Amino acid sequence: MNLNIVLYQPEIPQNTGNIGRTCVLTNSSLHLIKPLGFLLTDKYLKRAGMDYWKDLDVHYYESFEEFYEKHKGKRMFLSTTRGKKLYTDVQYNVGDFIIFGRESSGVPDYIRDLLKENLIRIPMVETTDRSLNLSNSAAIIMFEALRQIGFPNMK
Repeated sequence: MNLNIVLYQPEIPQNTGNIGRTCVLTNSSLHLIKPLGFLLTDKYLKRAGMDYWKDLDVHYYESFEEFYEKHKGKRMFLSTTRGKKLYTDVQYNVGDFIIFGRESSGVPDYIRDLLKENLIRIPMVETTDRSLNLSNSAAIIMFEALRQIGFPNMK
């Protein structure tokens, strides 16, 4: 697998479906940390992921702690509007984990504190608590990481 995309408690099935589809087409894994804001049988998830979901390398975790314990020691980046580094300032490697928070509220402070050395952000104009759509953000960062690692096994 090229990259590992992690969604912390995603709330909108269409975003998760779109990100899952992007993961399939980039040979990346998707990691979903519960609780999810939808059922995995949700028609919107299926519609966004279309028939790609069956080909997706997807992993489920009951909590962030379960996820972190399983992957402790691996490189993890957290995409957050509070990051100091731009996502383009990071040198990505095959197998890196890129974590995205809930659409409505991101991740709790303790996760941000745990990953404080690897907080990244996408530059945007200043607004009042607004940010890019989750699936757009994931695609932007994924393709920068894939570009840096040479688009392995992609034509």
